[in-house]
Amino acid sequence: MDFCCEEASEDLDKTKRLLHKPWKSRLHNFLNSPSPHSKKKMHRQSVKEAKQWGQSLEKLLNHKCGQVAFRVFLKSEFCEENLEFWLACEEFKSITSPEKLAWKAASIYEEFIQSDSPMEVNIDYHTRDTIAQSLHKPTPSCFDGAQRKVCSLMENDAYPRFIQSDYYKDLCAGGRGLGKHTRT
Repeated sequence: MDFCCEEASEDLDKTKRLLHKPWKSRLHNFLNSPSPHSKKKMHRQSVKEAKQWGQSLEKLLNHKCGQVAFRVFLKSEFCEENLEFWLACEEFKSITSPEKLAWKAASIYEEFIQSDSPMEVNIDYHTRDTIAQSLHKPTPSCFDGAQRKVCSLMENDAYPRFIQSDYYKDLCAGGRGLGKHTRT
């Protein structure tokens, strides 16, 4: 694992731990501290890897550094909830304990699905209602429909903007990369 991916993995683990804190605490922390990515020099991914991310959203999401780069971009546009939801669903699918599955399902629902939740994703009423009904006995696939819809939203909206962004072009040119793109 290269240096960038080690940092990316640490950042993803930190983000997952933060998701378990109440949203007001996370919001307070977010507003009162600069992005950790702005401090790190995470430009160690190769230009070749960055260019592969432009081939498809799937290639981007399958690479830890790609996830981090996409997250930095989405945060700069104040729309990181779709990626965070997608990652939470991927983690959810790997849970084998029924107790942990039930706890995580409720957590994902409260964080992303419930109306007026802190990071509410844009899904239709039917999908939202189907998930709510499945919470009494969740399965690893109970968020699949919503995850597909959110993935489609990212693929058709945020991902093309990311690929066209100066930030991505800078990554492909071997620029400073992940620490350079910040909110203005």
